[in-house]
Amino acid sequence: MKPPKSEIRGGNAATREQSPSLLAEPRRMMILEWVQEEGSARVRDLAQAFRVSEATIRQDLERLEKNGFIEREHGGAFLKSMPQQVQSMTLQNSHNMQAKRKIGQLAATMVADGDSIIIDSGTTTTEFARCITGRNQLNVITNALNIALLLGANPSNTIHMPGGQFKAPTLSLSGERSGEYFEGLFAQRLFLATAGLSFDSGLTYPALGDIYVKNAMIKAASEVVLLADSSKIGRVSFSSLGGLDRVNLLITDNDITQQHLTQFQHCGLKVLRAK
Repeated sequence: MKPPKSEIRGGNAATREQSPSLLAEPRRMMILEWVQEEGSARVRDLAQAFRVSEATIRQDLERLEKNGFIEREHGGAFLKSMPQQVQSMTLQNSHNMQAKRKIGQLAATMVADGDSIIIDSGTTTTEFARCITGRNQLNVITNALNIALLLGANPSNTIHMPGGQFKAPTLSLSGERSGEYFEGLFAQRLFLATAGLSFDSGLTYPALGDIYVKNAMIKAASEVVLLADSSKIGRVSFSSLGGLDRVNLLITDNDITQQHLTQFQHCGLKVLRAK
């Protein structure tokens, strides 16, 4: 089942209106991001999402396989590094880790013993979780298996997890059923992740599966804190969660430009910089 149309935004306006003629390389990079996010992808789903023929998608997957990123299988492809990642409990995206650690440290100052919080899956939110392992009596809802293990090691904490489809690259549970779990739940804050943060396209993600659960997380939280390093600003991925008005606070690193800071101020979004 697909999310409502208002929640699906392919890349940018050009992608949505000209998908059949989208240049091959940008499309392949979006397909790679999709597989890196989901762990695998079916040819028919990619063809429908990018509005091209299945033959075109098979050519894209063949090129990505030749470049060593994926392995093809009948009807689709999967991430080449996926088995090793799951066994070692490591995440796919390891870029800008120093900035992400600083963001996690700053975000951790917002959490006190006994708080009820939701933590999204992702590398930056994982760094945040590492920084609050010393907190006690937390009530945590998370879709990330690695974060549940990190914070669940403290016996005073209560950890809740939704059901849903397992996504190996993000070690998380996703999909419509995962989103349904959050109905009727309440938390003081949601610490949210994103793949891209654009003034035009808002919060964007490589694939459609997470839109359900992230929407549900936002509805269940009194305050939404977005954790995103500055490399995410201006980047647009495949599917949109909505505009910047869905976020109350952005915590990013000190490399954010003054121009972007000013733009966020004009949008009414408060920004904290981790130095």
